[in-house]
Amino acid sequence: MFKRIRKIIEENNKSHKFSYNQLKELEWAHIYHDSIRGKKWLEDLPLNVGRWAGNYAFFYVLNRILNEYKPKSIIEFGLGESSKFISTCIENHISESQHVIIEQSKEWSDAFCSNFKLSANSNIEICNMVTKNVKGFETNGYENIEKVINRKFDFYVVDGPFGSKNYSRYDIVKSVERLNADDDFIVIIDDFQRKGEQQTFKDLENLFKIKNIIIHTKMYSGNKDFMVLATNKYKYVTSL
Repeated sequence: MFKRIRKIIEENNKSHKFSYNQLKELEWAHIYHDSIRGKKWLEDLPLNVGRWAGNYAFFYVLNRILNEYKPKSIIEFGLGESSKFISTCIENHISESQHVIIEQSKEWSDAFCSNFKLSANSNIEICNMVTKNVKGFETNGYENIEKVINRKFDFYVVDGPFGSKNYSRYDIVKSVERLNADDDFIVIIDDFQRKGEQQTFKDLENLFKIKNIIIHTKMYSGNKDFMVLATNKYKYVTSL
């Protein structure tokens, strides 16, 4: 009897949490649409929000970053809907920005580009997905990514490769090792509701602490979560 009651309570709690998150996502959808009002290039953009792509909270924060901070150099892990968004903003609003996209699948890249034309400032680099060992755990990573990411960026968008159970998308940690306390940057980690991304975030925090880089952080939640890390110059991105 007690086991049945406990199971009912647990299922009820899960149902309430799901409903609450969906309500938050609906609110973010309204906030997002208000934020792009008057920007015809975004209003007309055929964007598929959610599922494997970022949610409305993600695209709202992405819009605010691109609109207000105008990062000059952007690196994106994973080709998809956010690539459309960033590329469209470059084409219409931040024309001096350079955008590098790391993608694991040539097949997907070809299919994507057959349906959407990226900005001339957006360049796709194919790095096959391979299995790497991080602290004794197998995790998905990009092959030879260090040859592609050989410089610093202002804005890091982490949504690839496919997620892993532990230390997911850990290539971001290696990618920011060249940064120091004099650099200003923003990092977004999507799918932060998962343990693997949370572990990677912790190692990022520890790395920045060792390097004496002051970081401000904020988790945004809708029907899924993402984490933002920003230096002092961009600290207000944690209060959107």
